[in-house]
Parts: sequence; structure tokens; C-alpha cells
Amino acid sequence: MDALGFVPDWPAPAGVHAWQTVRAGGVSQPPYESLNLALHVGDDPDAVRKNRKRLFEALKLPSMPHFLDQQHTARVAKFSQPVKMGETPLLADAAWTDAPGVVLAVMTADCLPILLADEQSRCVAAIHAGWRGLENGVIDNTVATLPVMPQALTAWIGPGISHDHFEVGSEVYEAMLNGRRALPTHFDARGGKWLMDLAAIAAWQLKRLGVGRVVNSGLCTWSEPARFYSYRRDGRTGRMATLIWLD
Repeated sequence: MDALGFVPDWPAPAGVHAWQTVRAGGVSQPPYESLNLALHVGDDPDAVRKNRKRLFEALKLPSMPHFLDQQHTARVAKFSQPVKMGETPLLADAAWTDAPGVVLAVMTADCLPILLADEQSRCVAAIHAGWRGLENGVIDNTVATLPVMPQALTAWIGPGISHDHFEVGSEVYEAMLNGRRALPTHFDARGGKWLMDLAAIAAWQLKRLGVGRVVNSGLCTWSEPARFYSYRRDGRTGRMATLIWLD
């Protein structure tokens, strides 16, 4: 594993590149130490910009990543050109491109990052999916937006909070089941609350849509404090980035 992160372990088609950052390798000070890539969490903006530049240079990215204004929506943005200096992030929780050299990014610290790639390298997508995103249908909207059949897609579910550490109330349980966004088997009762399996729900939604291959990383943000940020564990903390782009 590189100090700044790692390449996702999935059968990415030729010409598709992806990267998952970790919390190490940057310049941010506690409680954001050290490779925080988010400008909205209270960190020193100069430190965040230095972290983003460090990532760009270390990975030799073809362009700076398109970061999003993530608000747990089902909105999907298309990017056809590299990001411009000073460009305001679009309000969306998923992004896709069919243009070579355009780098997509989603930021997480317990929510799931999900990558999608077409088997013929015609397009790629990145999704930010917490329980609200899963309930709002962000996966459905992204798969429906892409100009290829779902069967031609491969998905990677990256680091997120695991079932054992993600406790939710009955309102979440009922909303997910009543909206047919999850199954009862995706929850376990505990002391009047529910333990929710985000990754299993995301995998189920992807497969229900017909996505050809789904790979779950099985990585838990909450249980690896030296490696990953976790909002549920730490509260005030940084964000990791999951990147994808075409040659």
C-alpha cells in the first residue's frame, strides 16, 4: 500500500484507473491528520489544497479531480472536461464521464464510495452513498444515467462503516424497507435500535439493477482508525477520496 492510499482490488477494464486514499501522507493537523481532502469540515483550506496538490502530483493524474458538493442527494453530474481553476463544485452525489483524462472523485468518512466501470472502457462513474443516498436512489439514478447496459458494468464498493458499528433508529429501518431500498436481512435488532449493513444493501441494489459484477472491499472505516477517517467514530474529522478516470 502506498502512503497516500491504494489501488482498488477489482477487475477494472483496460484503460480504467482508480485510487482510494487513506488518512496518511498529508499535511493537515489534528483532528484532521493528515491527508484530509475536504474543504467543508473546518480544516485549514491551505492544508487541504496542499493535500490535493500532493495527491495530484504523486499519482501523476491527467487532471485535477472533480470534487462534488455532496448533500446525500440522488443527483448525478456528467463531466466532459477537466476541472477549471476556481470552479464551484456541483451539487451532486454521483458523477460520470466518457471523456479520457477527466478525473472523478467522491469523498467519504463512513458513507460508501462506489465505482462503476463499463467493460469496454466507454464510461466510468463514482458514487457517494450513505443510508440517505441509498434510500434516495443515487445508485439507481447513476446506473440509469450511464449510456451502457447494467450488465456491462463492474462495481467496486469501497471502505465504509461496517454492519457491526452502524446503529440506526427505527425511522431509518422503516424508510429503507417501505421504500423497497433494503431487505429485513440487511438489519439486526439491538436494544431498540438496528445495525444496518450499508455495503450489503448497496451490493443488493446494484445486483437488482442488473450490474454484471459487484466487488465489495469489505473494508470498515470505523474499525481502522490509523488508516481511515470515520465520522461516527471521531465526529470532527477529515475525508478520504475515491478517484476514477479513463486513459
